[in-house]
Amino acid sequence: MLRAAWVLAAAIAAGRLAPAQQPDPVLTLEDCVRRALGVPSQLSIARLDRAIADKDFAIARAGLLPQASASLGTVYTSPARSDRETFAFLPSNGIREYIGLGHIFQELDISGRIRAEIARARFNQAASAASTAIAERDLRRAVANAYYRLLLSRRLVEALNSSLAESQAFERRVKLLAAGGEAARADVVKASAQVAILRQTITTAQLAVTLSNQDLAAYWTADVDATLNIADTFDQSAAEAAPAPAYMRRMEFSVLDAQRGGFEADAKRTKALLLPQLMLNFNYGVDAAQFAWRNRGFSAVAGVNLQLFDWFKTLNTARQFTARAQQVTETKAIAERRYSQEYRAALARVTQYREQIAQTKEQVALAEEDFKLSRIRYEGGEGAAVDVVVAQGQLVQARSGYYTSIANYLSAKLDLEVAAGR
Repeated sequence: MLRAAWVLAAAIAAGRLAPAQQPDPVLTLEDCVRRALGVPSQLSIARLDRAIADKDFAIARAGLLPQASASLGTVYTSPARSDRETFAFLPSNGIREYIGLGHIFQELDISGRIRAEIARARFNQAASAASTAIAERDLRRAVANAYYRLLLSRRLVEALNSSLAESQAFERRVKLLAAGGEAARADVVKASAQVAILRQTITTAQLAVTLSNQDLAAYWTADVDATLNIADTFDQSAAEAAPAPAYMRRMEFSVLDAQRGGFEADAKRTKALLLPQLMLNFNYGVDAAQFAWRNRGFSAVAGVNLQLFDWFKTLNTARQFTARAQQVTETKAIAERRYSQEYRAALARVTQYREQIAQTKEQVALAEEDFKLSRIRYEGGEGAAVDVVVAQGQLVQARSGYYTSIANYLSAKLDLEVAAGR
């Protein structure tokens, strides 16, 4: 007995000394987006693609710089059969040749090939930057949609629980009246059926809450079963939408412009192969039959390279790139019409859903009043139980429609921001 008292006292002391468990912080939409941006995602992959494109630009620009190298070696050439003192191969300087040279090579870009490669790399940079912006925009949009779906599912569960409590109270009232002989058995059945329907509906709605919570949490954590404590902004989310800029600011147009410019640069680079290419080569060091520093010297070589017998392949390749650039131009024209339609459609949805919120809010108020009056009439003996049940169902639909209208409005606002190029 004494031992049990000591154990109980130790447990109480440990409980007092243990720090109080801190509640989970309330996550706003920006908090959720920030968490999603901070973990590996399609956005981080797009950022790596942009870093790769930056390196490609540095590599292409390095083509304008001279190249330096060094070579060390020795060559043995078999002597001529007629004369053992002379060498057999003309390119060699003797029977034994020792090489220790430093080389500087510079290509003068008179054909424009290197400049076209730099332009191509610059357009790749622009396309990667636009793709990164699109990936970030799409990630923000996806997180926001998941956030609003979770809010909607929780609001629907709250509305259904409220309706279930009202239906259960009405069921108890009807059963009491039936026990006193003031209500028919049919009224009890109607009230109980309404309660059963609402319970089944709540079960489905709770599953939607669980799935929505997992969907949102999956954007930044593998622990998707933990309940997220997010800020409920439904009551202040139906504000007037700010005027949106023109849809031509969409990043997709930047990607298309960069693709067209890249193909045009490819065409110029290919055509440059048909033009002369001037190369300068400077060598300094030892290239003699005896390895001695006094035998050092230098050579300077200038050469012109001109392609003669590959014109058809080169010209057709250049024309192919030109056709691809024209293809991108026509794709952009098609995209302009499609994005214009998306912008106008998103603007119309925002306007409609904003009006729908006001309408459904009025419907909720009327349905609540109708349900209240139906109960009063029934309890006063002036109405039927079916009127109460019908009014209860209309109230559930009105509340669900109200929260659904808010969620649709918020989703439409996200679509409008994307369609407007934000």
